[in-house]
Amino acid sequence: MAGRDVHIPVMLDEAVEGLAVRENGRYLDGTFGRGGHATAILARLSAEGRLFLMDRDPTAIAVAETGLATDPRVSLRHDNFATMGEWSALHDGGLDGILLDLGVSSPQLDDASRGFSFMADAPLDMRMDTTRGISAADFLRDAEEAEIADVLWTFGEERFSRRIAKTIVERRATAPITRTGELVALVTSCGVRREPGKNPATRTFQALRIRVNEELSSVETALAAALELLNPGGRLSVISFHSLEDRMVKQFIRSHEGRVQGSRRAPPKEAPPARLKPVGKAIFASDAEVAANPRSRSAVLRVAEKLA
Repeated sequence: MAGRDVHIPVMLDEAVEGLAVRENGRYLDGTFGRGGHATAILARLSAEGRLFLMDRDPTAIAVAETGLATDPRVSLRHDNFATMGEWSALHDGGLDGILLDLGVSSPQLDDASRGFSFMADAPLDMRMDTTRGISAADFLRDAEEAEIADVLWTFGEERFSRRIAKTIVERRATAPITRTGELVALVTSCGVRREPGKNPATRTFQALRIRVNEELSSVETALAAALELLNPGGRLSVISFHSLEDRMVKQFIRSHEGRVQGSRRAPPKEAPPARLKPVGKAIFASDAEVAANPRSRSAVLRVAEKLA
């Protein structure tokens, strides 16, 4: 099952089970991708149920338009899931479940022309939404050395961030860095060491992708909007693929559990009202799933339920 536009949904059963789908409920898949999770949700809905789909990738939207979006129970919107709070249709009746499958999809990685992968030489783009925003090449052309280093350290946890940033700025003074192959060669030339089997540019590519697509700020905004849109008893099911995302999701759920936040040395505080409760513990892909789909190796699923 390799090739362009093939996407194996990660933890399909677990993520959809976490939503506890009711047949006449209202659900949002904020990351349609190629529709694996959405198809499973729709199969559980009656004629009275509603499924709302979002994706920022115009290619994913095109797939939805000729597929699931032809179902009268489905509504589609081309936008970042961070804007879910601006979709008026979601406020009319609220939502009984929201699914977010974070990160980059397999079709995006496998399409070399998108510039997400260091496995093939291609234009250095990395935008999930190719209709707006700046590309990774644009960022590397215009950003100050300190900003590049900060992005690599913060979003890629790249310990060679300053060395790489310095080399990028030196290199672009001669010629712009516009292709993935050029960036891989540049990072490799910096003497970056990775675990056996890992490309030296792995963390650099992750960091640039997160920065170009504003992924972490989008997650932060989306989580806050999801809490307001969910009806009491509604479920939030989020699949993360790296520790930065998962930490945000975990801390968001914890911050709304009604726990007292503060220091033992400070005066005692009154616990805020509880608005969310975690449903079970974090779930990881099974050994069988990882064997069938290695990209699920780093996935973490967290589910929470909105309280009355």
